[in-house]
Amino acid sequence: MQAFDLIVIGSGPAGQRAAIQGAKFGKRIALIEKREVLGGASINTGTIPSKTMREAVLHLSGFYYQNIYGMNYRVKEKISMSDLSFRVQHVIKTEIDVTQAQLSRNGVDVLTGAASFVDPQHIRVINALSQIDLEGGAFVIATGTKPATSSKVPINGRTVVNSDQILQMPVLPKTLIVVGGGVIGVEYTCMFATLGVRVILVEKRPRLLEFADAEIVEALSYHLRDSRVTMRLNEEVESVEEIPGGCVVANLQSKKKISGDALLYAVGRQGNIDDLKLEAAALTADDRGRITVDSDLRTSQPHIFAAGDVIGFPSLASVSMEQGRIAAAHAFGLKINSNPAAYPYGIYTIPEISFIGKTEEQLTNEDVPYEVGVAYYREIARGQIRGDTTGRLKIIFHRETKELLGVHIIGEGASELLHIGQAVLILKGTVEYFVDTVFNYPTLAECYKAAAFNGLNKLARL
Repeated sequence: MQAFDLIVIGSGPAGQRAAIQGAKFGKRIALIEKREVLGGASINTGTIPSKTMREAVLHLSGFYYQNIYGMNYRVKEKISMSDLSFRVQHVIKTEIDVTQAQLSRNGVDVLTGAASFVDPQHIRVINALSQIDLEGGAFVIATGTKPATSSKVPINGRTVVNSDQILQMPVLPKTLIVVGGGVIGVEYTCMFATLGVRVILVEKRPRLLEFADAEIVEALSYHLRDSRVTMRLNEEVESVEEIPGGCVVANLQSKKKISGDALLYAVGRQGNIDDLKLEAAALTADDRGRITVDSDLRTSQPHIFAAGDVIGFPSLASVSMEQGRIAAAHAFGLKINSNPAAYPYGIYTIPEISFIGKTEEQLTNEDVPYEVGVAYYREIARGQIRGDTTGRLKIIFHRETKELLGVHIIGEGASELLHIGQAVLILKGTVEYFVDTVFNYPTLAECYKAAAFNGLNKLARL
């Protein structure tokens, strides 16, 4: 029986970083991946495919050039699913190769097969050719998630699909029903709407993306409506049926009927724990397959950790990477500095959204005196050059100390632009930093200076 200092289950962002971090400590590491390819859902069906598809959509549709060349401008007139898939498959292959090279370079032993606990110290790996048992000094469970299912929605992989199957649709639908107004549902809604597909978005909550700033979400909702997206909020699907001829009908609890050429079911995700036999390690998960951990990412078993989407919110690839790194460090009793309150969020809608820190709603509930400064892309030269005149950057700062409390951006490049505000927020800088700093011209970074002046001018009037 082989023994390892750390056994990592899953090769997605959390598992990969946990394995490499453990190897950097000079430990013997085993990484177990059920699929024949590395990268988990992030590379193969989730983050990388969806973000690559977004880039293909923006390029082929000529979206950001339509303000200049007219609404009928297209790089390619008739865009097909194969056009989108071509770019996606190229990037996936490259990312898998990069992951394999990194693990190999760091001396991580990679095993293919389904892993399950035999007891808290041993794990069994089964594949088509063999079965082996391994002993681990510590474990990191990083098995990620899979699309949630519902008996109300019969997934067929053609006209009724989940987010893992989106690129398998044979043709681009003329009308698409999207069930679920979370990150995945809204991102795909934006992509298909940009391609000219009529999208009907069904969400049971009263607003989209409830964890994001209300003003930013309202701006996104405006853009969705402007792209001819029909939003059915406070509505829930009761059943889905396929009508002869290829039409899909969603029956809502309010007795409304919605028809489309295809339906995307994107209501949450479920933890990948079916094969793990957690009970053998005296572990449990909730009804959505999420494993509970403490602030050190430690489960109820002191030597077993869990990281990434399998532990729940925020389920972001960037956060999963950091959690994997933290889990590996704590597994060997090493100190590591990381502040979850300073993690950035990137939502790749069209236009994209990114934010860090507190929202106005949170600060209001906490009775924190704050002021807001806003800058608009349309007033920044780079916004005009890039053809994005709808974006905005919003900074929130303490009214008395002027310390930066939050940054919220909607617009192209938001997830990159946010990192300037992230650095200032983490270092507890004030809004005056932006006033006193010279930014390259013309750049979107100038939005920080314009927003700072806007906010400080409001204070001056008081």
